[in-house]
Amino acid sequence: MNEGKPGTPGASEGPDGDFVLARPERPDGDYELPRPHDATASTPAADVPDGGAPDPRHRGGTSADASEPAPAQSADIPASTPAPGADAPAHPQPLHDPDPYSTPPYGEPGPWAPAPPVQHPAATPAHGVAVGVPPVPHEAAPAAPVTPAAPVAQDAPAAPVTDPWARYDPWAAPAAVAPLQQADPVEEDVRRRRGRRRRALAGGALVIALVSGVAGGVVGVQLERNGGIGAVELPQAGVEAPDRDPDSVAGIAAQALPSVVTLHVSGGGKAGTGTGFVLDDRGHILTNDHVVEPAGEDGDITVTFHSGDTAEATVVGRDSGYDLAVVRVKGVRGLAPLPLGNSDNVQVGDPVVAIGAPFDLAGTVTSGIISARERPITAGGEKGDGSDVSYVDALQTDAPINPGNSGGPLLDGKGRVIGINSAIRSADGGLDPEGGQSGSIGLGFAIPINQGKRVAEELIETGKATHPVIGITLDMEYSGDGARVAAEGSDGGPPVSTGGPGAEAGIRPGDVITKVDGRPVHSGEELIVKTRAHRPGDRLELTLERGGEERTVSLVLGSSDDG
Repeated sequence: MNEGKPGTPGASEGPDGDFVLARPERPDGDYELPRPHDATASTPAADVPDGGAPDPRHRGGTSADASEPAPAQSADIPASTPAPGADAPAHPQPLHDPDPYSTPPYGEPGPWAPAPPVQHPAATPAHGVAVGVPPVPHEAAPAAPVTPAAPVAQDAPAAPVTDPWARYDPWAAPAAVAPLQQADPVEEDVRRRRGRRRRALAGGALVIALVSGVAGGVVGVQLERNGGIGAVELPQAGVEAPDRDPDSVAGIAAQALPSVVTLHVSGGGKAGTGTGFVLDDRGHILTNDHVVEPAGEDGDITVTFHSGDTAEATVVGRDSGYDLAVVRVKGVRGLAPLPLGNSDNVQVGDPVVAIGAPFDLAGTVTSGIISARERPITAGGEKGDGSDVSYVDALQTDAPINPGNSGGPLLDGKGRVIGINSAIRSADGGLDPEGGQSGSIGLGFAIPINQGKRVAEELIETGKATHPVIGITLDMEYSGDGARVAAEGSDGGPPVSTGGPGAEAGIRPGDVITKVDGRPVHSGEELIVKTRAHRPGDRLELTLERGGEERTVSLVLGSSDDG
């Protein structure tokens, strides 16, 4: 057994009397093996057994049998620090001595696996020294006195040896190597700032879009509810020329209205309103007889023109059988007569325009079509003796005609007069010149202008009109089909006037006339209507039945003035 020197610093005596080097202790109680000194260090070389392998018992590089004690190192200077003036090792020293036995799992460490740098324990500060004071740099630190380690008692157990491999990481980077850093931290920071800026811009754009959408919705709701902000200005078409196609309703009305007048009649405790139109520039105006009838012999008739001018009028002539009358105004200039058409040319379905003053609404224009022709109607009869009954072979129209339209013109598609509005079918089933007060139901009747023209000419010339006659008396109570000749005359005379057109044609009492010019006749009123649709002197062909036999006769119409 070798004898050690008890005075050797840092050595303790083992159980068998040998001495072992003491391990430096870390502040946390762990132990760490010191590195072997370089060959250039001042520490004496350790005894190396034959064969070049060091004694595994001597880890510190100092033999326990050395004749000279190993110089103690300063507590502030790590054992691995090279002596001043000595060159630093080229590579970090391994943590442990080479393993002569190649103990697995590591074996002898190679150069590719450098050991991590040894972390030496910090010196325990003396009592009263503040903890955390940075150590004085090595170059400036004064040499500290060497304090020998306290000897370890013989019977004290050896300090536990910490496994040096527990903290060894062969893959760790050498301590001398600087930690990895990003290639260009400035560029990375710029990229981050740009990314944050882009995200901020995107977020701002999203916020602006949301705010704009909400604001737009609010504004849209306000515009929808309130119709806009500020003054309201709606789109409107510009000013257009007032001219219209002459064949249109507007064109026809524009041409005809200056020639249509409104008549206000009063007298004998009665009053009424009707319509008329100008026949010539001398002031003659054609209207219905039932319009001027309230004036009587000394009533008042006021004519109002489309321009608003008024004038007094007088009756020139009237005829209740045709329901026509002519009045005249004096002292009025610039009159525009309406052109007259030909009612024989009218066909069912032709467009027509009616102008009048329904319910005293002057200048009212309505339009429609001809819905029927040669419609036999009778109107009047209020006197009871039949003297005021009018028989009209009328034009039927669906143009709205109401009380006040009577006497007004019915115009064709070219603005020419083809009829004089006279009656409407009332809702109660009656047919009256004034049409009652029920208003239009789409059944209006107008006197054909061919008949009105003839009557107007006679009234202007003579003040009265002639009626064509056959010279027979009809049985108005006959309910069969056709018109039957009465057995007796109305005034006590013969039912067939002696020397009259009927007597000359061979007509006898009791004969039933069924056709006029080949057109059926169903009643006595209808025969009168068909007869008055002609002029005196016109020739008619009548088909009649006598004793169950049918025969045809021809005659020339006479005049009521003959006698």
